[in-house]
Amino acid sequence: MNRSMQANNNKHKACVFSLVAVLTLSIFSSASVAGPREQAKRIHDRLSGTPPTEAVLNDMATQISGGDAFGAAMKILSPTTAGALESEYRNSARNFYSVTLKNMVTPWTNEAQTVFAPLNDYTATVIGMVRDEVPFNQLLSANILYKGATGVVSAEYSRDNNTHYEQLEDQNIDLSDPGNLVAVTQDAWTGLPPNATAGVMTTRAAARAFFIDGTNRAMFRFTVLNHFCNDLEQIKDNSRAPDRVRQDVSRSPGGDSRIYMNACVACHAGMDPLAQAYAYYEWQYNNDPDTGRLIYTDGSVQPKNLINADTFKYGFVITDDRWDNYWREGPNSLLGWDTGLPASGNGAKSMGRELANSDIFASCQVKKVYRTVCFREPTVSELNATTSSFQAGYNLKRVFAQAAADCRGN
Repeated sequence: MNRSMQANNNKHKACVFSLVAVLTLSIFSSASVAGPREQAKRIHDRLSGTPPTEAVLNDMATQISGGDAFGAAMKILSPTTAGALESEYRNSARNFYSVTLKNMVTPWTNEAQTVFAPLNDYTATVIGMVRDEVPFNQLLSANILYKGATGVVSAEYSRDNNTHYEQLEDQNIDLSDPGNLVAVTQDAWTGLPPNATAGVMTTRAAARAFFIDGTNRAMFRFTVLNHFCNDLEQIKDNSRAPDRVRQDVSRSPGGDSRIYMNACVACHAGMDPLAQAYAYYEWQYNNDPDTGRLIYTDGSVQPKNLINADTFKYGFVITDDRWDNYWREGPNSLLGWDTGLPASGNGAKSMGRELANSDIFASCQVKKVYRTVCFREPTVSELNATTSSFQAGYNLKRVFAQAAADCRGN
Protein backbone atom coordinates (compact mmCIF):
# COMPACT_ATOMS: atom_id res chain seq x y z
CA MET A 1 0.00 0.00 0.00
CA ASN A 2 1.46 3.37 -1.01
CA ARG A 3 1.76 6.28 1.37
CA SER A 4 -1.24 8.16 -0.16
CA MET A 5 -3.58 5.16 0.19
CA GLN A 6 -2.40 4.61 3.79
CA ALA A 7 -3.16 8.23 4.65
CA ASN A 8 -6.67 8.03 3.18
CA ASN A 9 -7.31 4.80 5.08
CA ASN A 10 -6.22 6.40 8.35
CA LYS A 11 -8.53 9.38 7.71
CA HIS A 12 -11.41 6.99 7.06
CA LYS A 13 -10.75 5.14 10.33
CA ALA A 14 -10.52 8.43 12.22
CA CYS A 15 -13.90 9.52 10.83
CA VAL A 16 -15.49 6.21 11.79
CA PHE A 17 -14.06 6.38 15.30
CA SER A 18 -15.23 9.98 15.68
CA LEU A 19 -18.72 9.09 14.50
CA VAL A 20 -18.90 6.16 16.94
CA ALA A 21 -17.68 8.38 19.77
CA VAL A 22 -20.28 11.06 18.98
CA LEU A 23 -23.11 8.50 18.77
CA THR A 24 -21.99 6.82 22.01
CA LEU A 25 -21.79 10.14 23.84
CA SER A 26 -25.22 11.08 22.49
CA ILE A 27 -26.75 7.80 23.64
CA PHE A 28 -25.29 8.03 27.15
CA SER A 29 -26.14 11.72 27.45
CA SER A 30 -29.75 11.03 26.50
CA ALA A 31 -29.92 8.14 28.93
CA SER A 32 -28.61 10.23 31.81
CA VAL A 33 -31.14 13.01 31.37
CA ALA A 34 -34.25 12.26 33.41
CA GLY A 35 -37.40 14.27 32.92
CA PRO A 36 -39.94 15.10 35.64
CA ARG A 37 -41.78 11.79 35.25
CA GLU A 38 -38.59 9.77 35.48
CA GLN A 39 -37.50 11.77 38.51
CA ALA A 40 -40.91 11.34 40.12
CA LYS A 41 -40.76 7.59 39.62
CA ARG A 42 -37.28 7.35 41.09
CA ILE A 43 -38.27 9.38 44.16
CA HIS A 44 -41.34 7.21 44.65
CA ASP A 45 -39.48 3.94 44.10
CA ARG A 46 -36.68 4.87 46.48
CA LEU A 47 -39.04 5.91 49.28
CA SER A 48 -41.91 3.48 48.85
CA GLY A 49 -40.23 0.57 47.11
CA THR A 50 -43.27 0.16 44.85
CA PRO A 51 -44.35 1.75 41.55
CA PRO A 52 -46.59 4.82 41.86
CA THR A 53 -50.13 4.95 40.55
CA GLU A 54 -50.61 7.01 37.40
CA ALA A 55 -52.33 9.76 39.39
CA VAL A 56 -49.49 9.94 41.91
CA LEU A 57 -46.86 9.90 39.17
CA ASN A 58 -48.54 12.74 37.29
CA ASP A 59 -49.00 14.78 40.46
CA MET A 60 -45.38 14.36 41.52
CA ALA A 61 -44.09 15.11 38.03
CA THR A 62 -46.11 18.33 37.94
CA GLN A 63 -44.64 19.42 41.28
CA ILE A 64 -41.11 18.53 40.17
CA SER A 65 -41.64 20.52 36.94
CA GLY A 66 -42.43 23.47 39.16
CA GLY A 67 -39.08 23.08 40.93
CA ASP A 68 -40.32 21.39 44.11
CA ALA A 69 -38.91 17.86 44.19
CA PHE A 70 -38.72 18.06 47.99
CA GLY A 71 -42.43 18.79 48.23
CA ALA A 72 -43.22 15.90 45.91
CA ALA A 73 -41.28 13.54 48.18
CA MET A 74 -42.99 14.89 51.29
CA LYS A 75 -46.41 13.89 49.94
CA ILE A 76 -45.31 10.25 50.14
CA LEU A 77 -44.17 10.70 53.72
CA SER A 78 -47.12 12.86 54.79
CA PRO A 79 -50.16 11.89 52.68
CA THR A 80 -52.33 14.47 54.45
CA THR A 81 -50.45 17.13 52.44
CA ALA A 82 -51.62 15.59 49.15
CA GLY A 83 -55.10 17.11 49.15
CA ALA A 84 -57.54 15.29 46.88
CA LEU A 85 -54.95 12.59 46.22
CA GLU A 86 -54.44 11.71 49.89
CA SER A 87 -55.92 8.24 49.47
CA GLU A 88 -53.69 7.62 46.44
CA TYR A 89 -50.60 8.49 48.47
CA ARG A 90 -51.69 6.40 51.47
CA ASN A 91 -50.42 3.14 50.04
CA SER A 92 -47.08 4.78 49.22
CA ALA A 93 -46.75 5.99 52.81
CA ARG A 94 -47.72 2.59 54.15
CA ASN A 95 -44.87 0.95 52.27
CA PHE A 96 -42.39 3.60 53.33
CA TYR A 97 -43.06 3.23 57.06
CA SER A 98 -43.66 -0.52 57.16
CA VAL A 99 -40.91 -1.58 54.76
CA THR A 100 -38.30 1.07 53.84
CA LEU A 101 -38.02 2.70 57.26
CA LYS A 102 -38.52 -0.54 59.15
CA ASN A 103 -35.69 -2.18 57.21
CA MET A 104 -33.37 0.75 57.93
CA VAL A 105 -34.03 0.67 61.66
CA THR A 106 -34.23 -3.08 62.39
CA PRO A 107 -30.43 -3.70 62.31
CA TRP A 108 -30.04 -1.12 65.11
CA THR A 109 -32.12 -3.31 67.41
CA ASN A 110 -30.08 -6.49 67.54
CA GLU A 111 -26.47 -7.47 68.10
CA ALA A 112 -26.25 -9.39 64.82
CA GLN A 113 -27.33 -6.19 63.03
CA THR A 114 -29.64 -8.20 60.81
CA VAL A 115 -32.62 -6.79 58.96
CA PHE A 116 -34.33 -10.17 59.27
CA ALA A 117 -35.83 -9.56 62.70
CA PRO A 118 -39.47 -9.00 63.61
CA LEU A 119 -40.98 -5.63 64.37
CA ASN A 120 -40.34 -4.61 67.98
CA ASP A 121 -40.83 -1.63 70.27
CA TYR A 122 -37.49 -0.04 69.33
CA THR A 123 -38.28 -0.13 65.61
CA ALA A 124 -41.90 0.92 66.10
CA THR A 125 -40.83 3.87 68.26
CA VAL A 126 -38.45 5.15 65.59
CA ILE A 127 -41.15 4.70 62.93
CA GLY A 128 -43.62 6.66 65.02
CA MET A 129 -41.14 9.44 65.81
CA VAL A 130 -40.32 9.91 62.12
CA ARG A 131 -43.98 9.80 61.09
CA ASP A 132 -45.06 12.29 63.76
CA GLU A 133 -41.99 14.50 63.32
CA VAL A 134 -40.90 14.12 66.94
CA PRO A 135 -37.51 15.87 67.30
CA PHE A 136 -35.02 13.09 66.68
CA ASN A 137 -32.50 14.39 69.19
CA GLN A 138 -34.91 12.94 71.79
CA LEU A 139 -34.26 9.43 70.46
CA LEU A 140 -31.97 8.48 73.37
CA SER A 141 -33.69 10.33 76.19
CA ALA A 142 -37.45 10.73 75.76
CA ASN A 143 -40.11 9.04 77.87
CA ILE A 144 -41.76 7.77 74.71
CA LEU A 145 -42.93 4.47 73.29
CA TYR A 146 -44.99 3.61 70.20
CA LYS A 147 -47.34 0.66 70.28
CA GLY A 148 -50.42 -0.53 68.49
CA ALA A 149 -53.65 1.14 69.55
CA THR A 150 -55.71 -0.94 71.94
CA GLY A 151 -57.73 -3.47 69.97
CA VAL A 152 -55.77 -3.22 66.71
CA VAL A 153 -54.33 -6.67 67.44
CA SER A 154 -55.35 -9.21 70.06
CA ALA A 155 -52.10 -9.16 72.07
CA GLU A 156 -51.42 -6.04 74.14
CA TYR A 157 -47.96 -4.63 74.86
CA SER A 158 -46.07 -6.84 77.29
CA ARG A 159 -42.87 -6.41 79.27
CA ASP A 160 -42.25 -10.15 78.89
CA ASN A 161 -42.63 -10.86 75.16
CA ASN A 162 -42.72 -9.30 71.70
CA THR A 163 -46.04 -10.82 70.60
CA HIS A 164 -47.82 -7.47 70.30
CA TYR A 165 -45.38 -6.18 67.67
CA GLU A 166 -45.13 -9.47 65.83
CA GLN A 167 -48.91 -9.43 65.42
CA LEU A 168 -48.76 -5.87 64.09
CA GLU A 169 -46.33 -7.05 61.44
CA ASP A 170 -47.93 -10.41 60.67
CA GLN A 171 -51.33 -8.79 60.20
CA ASN A 172 -49.83 -6.06 58.00
CA ILE A 173 -51.18 -3.24 60.15
CA ASP A 174 -50.68 0.13 58.49
CA LEU A 175 -48.04 1.89 60.62
CA SER A 176 -48.43 5.13 58.68
CA ASP A 177 -51.90 5.52 60.21
CA PRO A 178 -51.80 7.43 63.54
CA GLY A 179 -54.89 5.52 64.54
CA ASN A 180 -52.99 2.22 64.45
CA LEU A 181 -49.57 3.12 65.87
CA VAL A 182 -49.86 5.47 68.84
CA ALA A 183 -47.48 7.27 71.17
CA VAL A 184 -47.57 6.48 74.88
CA THR A 185 -45.15 7.05 77.74
CA GLN A 186 -42.65 4.34 78.60
CA ASP A 187 -43.19 4.60 82.31
CA ALA A 188 -46.89 3.78 81.89
CA TRP A 189 -46.16 0.48 80.12
CA THR A 190 -42.68 -0.70 81.11
CA GLY A 191 -42.65 -0.21 84.87
CA LEU A 192 -39.68 2.15 84.67
CA PRO A 193 -39.83 5.38 86.66
CA PRO A 194 -39.93 8.43 84.35
CA ASN A 195 -36.37 9.44 85.22
CA ALA A 196 -35.11 6.00 84.15
CA THR A 197 -36.60 6.17 80.64
CA ALA A 198 -34.05 6.89 77.93
CA GLY A 199 -35.75 6.71 74.56
CA VAL A 200 -34.98 3.64 72.48
CA MET A 201 -32.17 2.59 74.84
CA THR A 202 -34.77 1.53 77.40
CA THR A 203 -37.15 -0.19 75.01
CA ARG A 204 -37.65 -3.89 75.55
CA ALA A 205 -35.88 -4.80 72.30
CA ALA A 206 -32.77 -2.75 73.09
CA ALA A 207 -32.61 -4.15 76.61
CA ARG A 208 -32.95 -7.73 75.33
CA ALA A 209 -30.13 -7.17 72.86
CA PHE A 210 -27.68 -5.01 74.82
CA PHE A 211 -28.41 -5.19 78.57
CA ILE A 212 -28.36 -8.98 78.68
CA ASP A 213 -25.55 -10.51 80.77
CA GLY A 214 -22.13 -8.86 80.37
CA THR A 215 -21.41 -5.47 81.93
CA ASN A 216 -23.85 -3.23 79.99
CA ARG A 217 -20.98 -1.84 77.92
CA ALA A 218 -22.68 -3.46 74.91
CA MET A 219 -25.50 -0.92 75.16
CA PHE A 220 -23.00 1.91 74.90
CA ARG A 221 -20.97 0.31 72.14
CA PHE A 222 -23.99 -0.41 69.92
CA THR A 223 -25.51 2.99 70.61
CA VAL A 224 -22.28 4.58 69.35
CA LEU A 225 -22.11 2.17 66.42
CA ASN A 226 -25.70 2.79 65.37
CA HIS A 227 -25.97 6.50 66.06
CA PHE A 228 -22.45 7.85 65.60
CA CYS A 229 -21.82 5.68 62.51
CA ASN A 230 -18.51 4.68 64.10
CA ASP A 231 -17.42 1.82 66.26
CA LEU A 232 -15.28 2.44 69.34
CA GLU A 233 -12.21 1.55 67.33
CA GLN A 234 -12.70 4.67 65.20
CA ILE A 235 -13.11 7.08 68.13
CA LYS A 236 -10.72 5.59 70.67
CA ASP A 237 -8.40 8.02 72.44
CA ASN A 238 -5.56 6.91 74.70
CA SER A 239 -4.85 10.46 75.84
CA ARG A 240 -7.77 10.46 78.31
CA ALA A 241 -7.25 9.82 82.03
CA PRO A 242 -7.84 6.13 82.85
CA ASP A 243 -9.13 6.76 86.38
CA ARG A 244 -12.63 5.39 85.64
CA VAL A 245 -11.55 2.14 83.97
CA ARG A 246 -13.16 -0.68 85.95
CA GLN A 247 -11.61 -3.53 87.86
CA ASP A 248 -12.57 -6.14 85.24
CA VAL A 249 -10.15 -4.71 82.67
CA SER A 250 -6.70 -6.29 82.81
CA ARG A 251 -3.84 -3.81 82.87
CA SER A 252 -1.52 -6.47 81.44
CA PRO A 253 -3.53 -8.60 79.00
CA GLY A 254 -1.46 -11.62 78.07
CA GLY A 255 1.17 -10.38 80.51
CA ASP A 256 1.96 -7.34 78.34
CA SER A 257 1.02 -3.94 79.79
CA ARG A 258 1.78 -2.28 76.45
CA ILE A 259 -1.38 -3.82 75.01
CA TYR A 260 -3.45 -2.11 77.69
CA MET A 261 -1.67 1.24 77.30
CA ASN A 262 -1.81 1.27 73.49
CA ALA A 263 -5.17 -0.42 72.84
CA CYS A 264 -7.48 -1.22 75.76
CA VAL A 265 -7.28 2.10 77.58
CA ALA A 266 -8.01 4.02 74.37
CA CYS A 267 -11.60 2.72 74.42
CA HIS A 268 -12.20 2.16 78.13
CA ALA A 269 -10.94 5.55 79.34
CA GLY A 270 -13.77 7.29 77.50
CA MET A 271 -16.37 4.53 77.41
CA ASP A 272 -16.42 3.46 81.05
CA PRO A 273 -17.23 6.92 82.50
CA LEU A 274 -20.15 7.21 80.05
CA ALA A 275 -21.42 3.62 80.29
CA GLN A 276 -21.65 4.04 84.07
CA ALA A 277 -25.01 5.70 83.32
CA TYR A 278 -26.42 2.15 82.91
CA ALA A 279 -25.42 1.03 86.42
CA TYR A 280 -29.00 0.29 87.57
CA TYR A 281 -30.28 -1.63 84.52
CA GLU A 282 -30.46 -5.37 83.97
CA TRP A 283 -32.15 -7.82 81.60
CA GLN A 284 -33.74 -10.31 83.96
CA TYR A 285 -34.66 -13.79 82.71
CA ASN A 286 -34.76 -17.39 83.85
CA ASN A 287 -34.16 -19.92 81.09
CA ASP A 288 -35.31 -18.12 77.95
CA PRO A 289 -33.90 -14.60 77.37
CA ASP A 290 -36.74 -13.83 74.96
CA THR A 291 -39.23 -14.03 77.83
CA GLY A 292 -37.21 -11.81 80.13
CA ARG A 293 -37.84 -8.19 81.06
CA LEU A 294 -35.91 -5.01 81.74
CA ILE A 295 -35.57 -4.11 85.40
CA TYR A 296 -34.25 -0.96 87.04
CA THR A 297 -32.93 -0.87 90.59
CA ASP A 298 -32.90 2.81 91.48
CA GLY A 299 -29.92 3.61 93.71
CA SER A 300 -28.61 0.05 93.69
CA VAL A 301 -25.78 -0.89 91.34
CA GLN A 302 -26.40 -4.11 89.46
CA PRO A 303 -23.86 -6.83 90.45
CA LYS A 304 -22.89 -7.30 86.80
CA ASN A 305 -21.00 -3.99 87.03
CA LEU A 306 -18.75 -5.38 89.76
CA ILE A 307 -17.74 -8.73 88.26
CA ASN A 308 -14.14 -9.90 87.91
CA ALA A 309 -12.97 -7.46 90.57
CA ASP A 310 -9.78 -9.45 91.08
CA THR A 311 -8.64 -8.85 87.51
CA PHE A 312 -7.26 -5.51 88.69
CA LYS A 313 -8.44 -4.78 92.22
CA TYR A 314 -7.14 -1.21 92.12
CA GLY A 315 -9.46 -0.36 89.24
CA PHE A 316 -12.53 1.83 89.47
CA VAL A 317 -15.53 0.56 91.47
CA ILE A 318 -18.98 1.75 90.40
CA THR A 319 -21.07 3.04 93.29
CA ASP A 320 -23.76 4.99 91.43
CA ASP A 321 -24.93 5.92 87.90
CA ARG A 322 -22.91 9.13 87.53
CA TRP A 323 -21.48 9.61 84.05
CA ASP A 324 -18.83 11.99 82.74
CA ASN A 325 -17.90 12.73 79.15
CA TYR A 326 -14.11 12.67 78.97
CA TRP A 327 -14.38 13.01 75.18
CA ARG A 328 -15.36 16.65 75.50
CA GLU A 329 -11.62 17.26 75.37
CA GLY A 330 -8.91 15.79 73.18
CA PRO A 331 -9.40 14.46 69.63
CA ASN A 332 -13.05 13.55 70.21
CA SER A 333 -13.95 17.14 71.00
CA LEU A 334 -14.29 17.27 67.19
CA LEU A 335 -17.42 15.13 67.50
CA GLY A 336 -19.21 18.37 68.17
CA TRP A 337 -20.62 18.21 71.69
CA ASP A 338 -23.32 20.67 72.67
CA THR A 339 -21.66 23.19 74.97
CA GLY A 340 -25.08 24.17 76.26
CA LEU A 341 -25.38 20.82 78.02
CA PRO A 342 -23.44 19.72 81.10
CA ALA A 343 -20.60 17.29 80.49
CA SER A 344 -21.76 15.02 83.30
CA GLY A 345 -24.87 13.83 85.07
CA ASN A 346 -26.68 10.81 86.45
CA GLY A 347 -28.47 8.10 84.54
CA ALA A 348 -29.08 7.02 80.97
CA LYS A 349 -31.56 9.80 80.18
CA SER A 350 -29.13 12.69 80.59
CA MET A 351 -26.28 10.70 79.04
CA GLY A 352 -28.48 9.92 76.02
CA ARG A 353 -29.24 13.61 75.69
CA GLU A 354 -25.49 14.29 75.64
CA LEU A 355 -24.96 11.81 72.82
CA ALA A 356 -27.97 12.81 70.71
CA ASN A 357 -27.19 16.53 70.68
CA SER A 358 -23.73 16.09 69.20
CA ASP A 359 -22.84 16.98 65.63
CA ILE A 360 -21.76 13.42 64.90
CA PHE A 361 -25.16 12.07 65.93
CA ALA A 362 -26.86 14.45 63.49
CA SER A 363 -24.53 13.72 60.59
CA CYS A 364 -24.84 9.98 61.21
CA GLN A 365 -28.63 10.10 60.81
CA VAL A 366 -28.19 11.96 57.53
CA LYS A 367 -25.68 9.40 56.27
CA LYS A 368 -28.00 6.49 57.11
CA VAL A 369 -30.89 8.11 55.26
CA TYR A 370 -28.82 8.73 52.12
CA ARG A 371 -27.58 5.14 52.18
CA THR A 372 -31.19 3.95 52.42
CA VAL A 373 -32.70 6.25 49.82
CA CYS A 374 -29.82 6.94 47.44
CA PHE A 375 -27.80 3.71 47.89
CA ARG A 376 -24.70 5.85 48.37
CA GLU A 377 -23.00 8.19 50.79
CA PRO A 378 -24.02 11.84 50.64
CA THR A 379 -21.58 14.18 48.97
CA VAL A 380 -19.75 16.60 51.24
CA SER A 381 -22.05 19.45 50.23
CA GLU A 382 -25.16 17.30 50.68
CA LEU A 383 -23.98 16.13 54.08
CA ASN A 384 -23.16 19.61 55.33
CA ALA A 385 -26.33 21.24 54.05
CA THR A 386 -28.71 18.49 55.13
CA THR A 387 -27.10 18.06 58.55
CA SER A 388 -27.36 21.79 59.20
CA SER A 389 -31.02 21.75 58.16
CA PHE A 390 -31.68 18.65 60.28
CA GLN A 391 -30.20 20.22 63.40
CA ALA A 392 -32.53 23.20 63.04
CA GLY A 393 -35.47 21.07 64.18
CA TYR A 394 -34.30 17.44 64.15
CA ASN A 395 -37.07 16.45 61.75
CA LEU A 396 -35.84 13.19 60.20
CA LYS A 397 -38.83 12.95 57.85
CA ARG A 398 -37.54 16.02 56.01
CA VAL A 399 -34.12 14.40 55.69
CA PHE A 400 -35.73 11.51 53.82
CA ALA A 401 -37.48 13.95 51.49
CA GLN A 402 -34.27 15.92 50.91
CA ALA A 403 -32.26 12.78 50.16
CA ALA A 404 -34.89 11.58 47.69
CA ALA A 405 -34.83 14.96 45.97
CA ASP A 406 -31.02 14.99 45.84
CA CYS A 407 -30.76 11.62 44.10
CA ARG A 408 -33.76 11.88 41.79
CA GLY A 409 -31.60 11.94 38.66
CA ASN A 410 -31.03 14.70 36.14
